[in-house]
Amino acid sequence: MTRRTHDMPDARTVVLAARNVAKSYGNVHALKGVNFDIHRGQVTTLFGENGAGKSTLMKILSGVIQPTTGQIILDGQPVGFADANEARDRGISIIHQELSLAPNLSVRDNIFMGRELRGPLGVDFAEEERQTRRLMEELEEDIDPLIPVEELRLGQQQIVEIARALSVDSRILIMDEPTSALSASEVEVLFKVIRDLTAKGVSIVYISHHLEEALTITDHAVVLRDGTMTAYAPRADIDLDWIVRNMVGENYDLGSPPDSDKRAVALSIRNLSVPDATGKDLVQGLSLDVRAGEIVCIYGLMGAGRTELLETCAGRLRATGGEIVLDGHEISHLSIGDRIARGLALVPEDRQRDGLVQSMSVGQNLSLASIGTFTRGLFTSPRDERKLVEDTIRKVTVKTSGGGAPIGSLSGGNQQKVVIGKMLATNPRVILLDEPSRGIDIGAKAEVFRLLAEGARQGLAVIYSTSEVGECLSIAHRIVVMHKGRISAEFDSAVTKEKIMAASGESVAA
Repeated sequence: MTRRTHDMPDARTVVLAARNVAKSYGNVHALKGVNFDIHRGQVTTLFGENGAGKSTLMKILSGVIQPTTGQIILDGQPVGFADANEARDRGISIIHQELSLAPNLSVRDNIFMGRELRGPLGVDFAEEERQTRRLMEELEEDIDPLIPVEELRLGQQQIVEIARALSVDSRILIMDEPTSALSASEVEVLFKVIRDLTAKGVSIVYISHHLEEALTITDHAVVLRDGTMTAYAPRADIDLDWIVRNMVGENYDLGSPPDSDKRAVALSIRNLSVPDATGKDLVQGLSLDVRAGEIVCIYGLMGAGRTELLETCAGRLRATGGEIVLDGHEISHLSIGDRIARGLALVPEDRQRDGLVQSMSVGQNLSLASIGTFTRGLFTSPRDERKLVEDTIRKVTVKTSGGGAPIGSLSGGNQQKVVIGKMLATNPRVILLDEPSRGIDIGAKAEVFRLLAEGARQGLAVIYSTSEVGECLSIAHRIVVMHKGRISAEFDSAVTKEKIMAASGESVAA
C-alpha cells in the first residue's frame, strides 16, 4: 500500500476510525480488512472506482449497515450503531449519493422529516420554515421552503439533501458525491460551507468522482480498490496521476477521438424553441446538424438549456416552434415510442428516476425499450429476450451476476451502463445522452466513452451533454457551447478549456 508519513494528521485528532472492517454479501467481499481514520476539522477525500467499497465503508461508519467483522472506534472507544438514527444521535450524518427525498413533500418537511420541531401546540412549522430559509441563505439558494421537492430541478434537490444534513448538529459529515448534480457556482458555495464547517472542528469525509474538483478541498486522500485501502497521503504529496494510478493500478488513457467521416446528416434541429416551466422560451431558435458517425458534445452551465434541448428531441418536452428531422423525416409530431422506433434514443440525466425501474431486474430494465422486438401477438419470447439481455450485458460490460439480479445490487457505474445498454439495444441511428458520466468513477466513465466511440465508428450519431469542461475534449469531434438557450460557439477538439468556458459565460481565472 502506498503510504507517506510526513505531514500526516496527528493520531490524537482521530475522532472516528474503522479497524480491520470487512463486509461480505455471501461470497462477495465488498470490504476486506479496511483501516480508515477520520480527523477532527479536516477533509478526508475517498477515491475509488465504482465497486471499490467506498459507499459500503461510509454506510458502515454512519450506521446504515453493520460490518461483518472489525470494529468502529468513536472517541477512542468501540461502538456499535444499530441504525443511522443512532449514529446521527452520536454526531455522524451522511449525504447519500442517490437522493432520498420525498418528492411530494415540501422542502421544509423533507429537511425536518423524522425529527420535527415541537412547540406547545405540536409541530412548530413556523420555526421549521425559519430554519429552512436560513439554510437556503447559507447555501445561497433562492428556494421556497414550502415548494414541493418534485417541482425542483435535480441540482436544487441535491441542495435540499445537503441542507437536511447541515440542519443536524453533526461532528462528522459524510458527503457521498454531493456535487454530482450541482452547477459550478453551487459547488463553490458548498466548498465555502465545507471550509466554514472544518474551521469549527467538524470533520468531513468527501467522496467524489470529480477528481480535480476534489483536490481543491481535500486535506488528505485515501484510495480504495477492490475493497482494500491501497493508498493514503496528505494533499501536498498527491496529484491527479497519483489518484488515477492508485485507483485503477495503471495510467488510464481514454485515447484520442476516433476519426470522423462526413456522412449524411442523421439529426437536424431547425430553429427550435422550447419553453421553461413558466412558459417563457428557454431554448430560442436553435439549429444544429449532427452527422452519422459524428460525436457532438453540448457544453453549458446549469440552466443553459442542454437538458431541455435533448428532452425535446426525444419527445419528453414539446417545442413551441421549429422542426426535428431524423434521417430526412420530420418527427416533431411523433410520440416517444415512435421516435425510439424510428431510431432516436435518450439516456436521461437522472438514471434513478427516469432511466431505471427499481422494482425490475437488470434484464427487465435492459429489455424494456425493445420489448416489441420479441413480442409475438399477446406474448413475449423468453428465449429472444434472454438472448438480447445476455448480448447487451456482454456488449456494454455490465458487472452483474446475471440478468435476474436486482438493479439495485449494481454500482452506479454499472447502472448507468444498463441505461445506455437499454437504449443501444433499440439499434438507434442517433443517441442522446444527458450528463452520461454523472456519479460514476473514472473507470466506468472510460467504459461509457469507449462504448460511444465504438458506436460512432459503426455509424451511430452521438450527442452528449456535460457541465464538466474536461469531458468535452475526451472523444468529441465537435463541441457546441450553449448559453442562455442559444448556441454561443462551436469548436473542434483542438480547442482549449478556457475558450469553452468563456463561451459558456463562465468566469475563467487569469
